[in-house]
Amino acid sequence: MNNYRSHRFKKQITQIIILSTLYSLLSTLIGCDAFVRKFTRKAKKENLPKQEMVLVPEEYEPPKMTKEEVYRQYFLYWKSWHDELINSLSTGASHKKQIACANEAIKNLEELKSTLQEAMQTKLDVYVNQLKDLENEIAQDLYGNNISANRLTADRIRRSILRDFSYNKIKDYLV
Repeated sequence: MNNYRSHRFKKQITQIIILSTLYSLLSTLIGCDAFVRKFTRKAKKENLPKQEMVLVPEEYEPPKMTKEEVYRQYFLYWKSWHDELINSLSTGASHKKQIACANEAIKNLEELKSTLQEAMQTKLDVYVNQLKDLENEIAQDLYGNNISANRLTADRIRRSILRDFSYNKIKDYLV
């Protein structure tokens, strides 16, 4: 009889464990939301109609600069690139950087030339041609044998341009 009671007791405990496991599994599956809503496939959002974005282009006018400001701006650009050229020749920077600095200095002198009257443009052309010759010298000097001579030439050109084309001397010749 004792065996019967222990077997019956084990059977009841097993049933309780199984029922509690099923109950917890069922409550986990159902959760807070309805069972049907939880396992139904949701609609894809890409199938929804897309709202078209309307962009209206707005044109901004650049600020109007006076002829004095334009001249000073290009003069400053030329001066900074020419200083960079002299610095790159002094420190022995890469050959490519030296040529790039010379190109930018020439480009800014060309822009500067467009702000001047015809007589001053021809005077500036002399310096532009000297700078182009210096650029050719730098381009041909692959090994840096003439770097000090090129630096002295660049320094001489810089002094000449600063002497002849400072704003105080050139302000009457602006177009």
